[in-house]
Amino acid sequence: MSEATLNTARRPVAFRGGGFAPKTMRWVGPLVFAALIAFAEYGTRAGFISNLTMPRPSDVLATFITLWESGLLWQHLLPSLTRLAVGAAAGAAAGIAVGVFIALLSYIRAALVPLVAAIFPIPKIALLPLFVIWFGIDEGSKYALIALGTFTPTVVATYGAVDNVDRSLIRMGQSFGLSWFSIVRKIVLPGAMPGILSGLRVSFAIAIILLVAAEMLGAEFGVGAYILEAGSLYDLERLFVGVTILSILGVGVSSLLGLVEKRVLGWRV
Repeated sequence: MSEATLNTARRPVAFRGGGFAPKTMRWVGPLVFAALIAFAEYGTRAGFISNLTMPRPSDVLATFITLWESGLLWQHLLPSLTRLAVGAAAGAAAGIAVGVFIALLSYIRAALVPLVAAIFPIPKIALLPLFVIWFGIDEGSKYALIALGTFTPTVVATYGAVDNVDRSLIRMGQSFGLSWFSIVRKIVLPGAMPGILSGLRVSFAIAIILLVAAEMLGAEFGVGAYILEAGSLYDLERLFVGVTILSILGVGVSSLLGLVEKRVLGWRV
């Protein structure tokens, strides 16, 4: 066998066991956003996009800078962040706890699964007038609406994630004599955490939607109140500033959950 044939036979084989692991491409997302904004700016200046339906991104940026310099940005943003943090945290914590108990305890599952199934399809925005009657038009109704909107999808996601944990791992823990709490803490919760965190992404997105709806009713300050006022005046620049703030808020929440995933799910390869 010739030396060239030997070198060909010794050629290293490319690694094929990546397991569909996602590659980090941080520049792709900002590039897509920049391309869309550039297209909108060109379209509104060229005239094939009407300024009556889409304001120029440069005008939106100027309006945002004015809102920042006037101090009104924080007057609207801080109350929204407080309402979102309190309501979503309360709903998510209760949802995770209830979802775990539903998945692990038969009596609680039999009692609460039909109740959750009955509440889950109800549009939570439709309950806002009822919450205003129960909790008043101030902060209580807003917290309650956001908490309920976060609670139900979190329960469903947690219940499904815990229920799908590999039973053989649980049986292995039982065979080694682990207590019920040890099995839940060391096997069930780590195994269910990817599904729980995925459910939280959906729950927090719903919380932002309900935040805007709640602030459009009886709120002097807040992103939702700002958008409602801009829409009533047909001020597209201010309206798009409000929508942009919500988009940035959503990206920030998603990034925060991404950091939590890296911290909690570091054991995954």
